[in-house]
Amino acid sequence: MLKCEVCGKQADKHHIVYRSQGGVDFPLNFKYLCSEHHRGKNGPHKSRKLDVEFKIELQKKLNDLLCKDYYTIDELVCLIEINKGMLRRLLKDYKIYKEGYKKTDIIYRLMGKKIYTEDMLEEYYDFIANF
Repeated sequence: MLKCEVCGKQADKHHIVYRSQGGVDFPLNFKYLCSEHHRGKNGPHKSRKLDVEFKIELQKKLNDLLCKDYYTIDELVCLIEINKGMLRRLLKDYKIYKEGYKKTDIIYRLMGKKIYTEDMLEEYYDFIANF
């Protein structure tokens, strides 16, 4: 049984980069969340700020995990535990160099063809009016 990473209750698998955003199945792209922390009012499906926080966290993990500038398909399969066929399809439109695929291209594609920055979080801070 999967347990929620927030409260420990029974959980569902949440894709950090949603499939509709180009996300795919690999362990780092999952968070395990109960129904309240997944689709509740403070979950990533209702809180854009939390959604972006999860995406930035994933992007940082990928950046830390991929410490070289280039990777072969076989290296990526081992490192990020992703299906080889899926990975080939994901990277088919990217240039393969003598050393392999560029780290920046790999991360860009795994993040749904978008790069997230801390500045994006500023858009979601609650406005507090001074009355």
